[in-house]
Amino acid sequence: MPRRREREGRREGEELPDLVIEVIIDILLRLPVKPLLRFRCVSKQFCALIDSQDFIILHLKLSIETKHNLGLILRKSRLYSIVFDSLDTAVELDHPFQPTGHHRTKIFGTCHGLICLSYGLSNGREDLAIWNPSTRRFQKFSFREVGINFMGYSAYFTTSGFGYDSVTDDYKVVRSLEFLSPRKIGTLVKVYNMNSNSWREVKGFPYSHRKDGRCGVFVGGALHWVVSLNPSDTANANLVAAFDLTAEDYLNPNANLVAAFDLTAEDYQLVPQPEFSDKNFHINIAELGGCLCILCNYREVRVDVWVMKDYGYKESWSKLFCVVEPEVIRSLEFLIPLGYSRSGCEVLLVKDNKKRFWYDLEHEQIRKIKTRGLHYKFESFLCVESLVPLNGGGETYARNAE
Repeated sequence: MPRRREREGRREGEELPDLVIEVIIDILLRLPVKPLLRFRCVSKQFCALIDSQDFIILHLKLSIETKHNLGLILRKSRLYSIVFDSLDTAVELDHPFQPTGHHRTKIFGTCHGLICLSYGLSNGREDLAIWNPSTRRFQKFSFREVGINFMGYSAYFTTSGFGYDSVTDDYKVVRSLEFLSPRKIGTLVKVYNMNSNSWREVKGFPYSHRKDGRCGVFVGGALHWVVSLNPSDTANANLVAAFDLTAEDYLNPNANLVAAFDLTAEDYQLVPQPEFSDKNFHINIAELGGCLCILCNYREVRVDVWVMKDYGYKESWSKLFCVVEPEVIRSLEFLIPLGYSRSGCEVLLVKDNKKRFWYDLEHEQIRKIKTRGLHYKFESFLCVESLVPLNGGGETYARNAE
């Protein structure tokens, strides 16, 4: 009996072999976030492993590469999530800003499992939050229209974007205010750094945003918008401007270029567009599989979908597919791709923020998707589950957190 206890005590004190640890880590890396949060309570070793930066980065990278742990975030007056693999049932989310009155929560973008939320603008103040719906942690902050001179301007328009600066390992929010009058245009651009929990004013946006309310598309370390050279310029209304999150500056585009704002350099860069044989289209932009995507809508005839496979290189533009107006999809007025299926053979399309379709790349066929509980228009965002923390201070749990 004493020998048995001695052997058991020795086994308890021994560390697991490296091979066993590697297998355990490999299994944990493939799990969704919810069980990982529970497994933090198994032991101090598990907690330290799951909370480590290396594990968080590897888990995020593997989820993106394998298209596991993906979901759709839907926004109307409330927020909902849908598992990407099934897309059959929507679940309401408990988020930092619950809807009250006429104010509605807006989404400025998603990145690495984090979502940037905005809650109304009242008395010159806008409340925002960077939120991880998987861990239910969030960080609140505010945007104030301090020092803005409205004199001489008849109206103003705002646009935003959210992305990641890989050089400084920081998440940034870009807020651009455009002031309009019959003869002039003025802009104010501010950048929020999550790590320092502070705003900074940067060089003003040199173009006029398209007034469609869409936020910046984050690709290649930059935020992108569809712009024109000025509010009345209809000839050059299909430019795509991008904001460098590092240099925080812009460059001057022409009709065949895409200007990008890099989140690391915080500077505006030029990104060349494809050589279009027919330029009589309405342009939209999106992110698809980590690539910048341009959608050329030929007004109720077809939509050409182009992807830039190697960001910044004109030669890497490739026409991925063309959607012709079939009976199942009808109007092509507003069509946006959200992501590839796990097999990579299909692309999820959203039409008019309401209807969702799978487009088969090989057979060029479309099939409609029905989701229980969704009967209205919802703005859709692709979001990956992640353990990414918020490091700017003031981090807290959402209500009813487990």
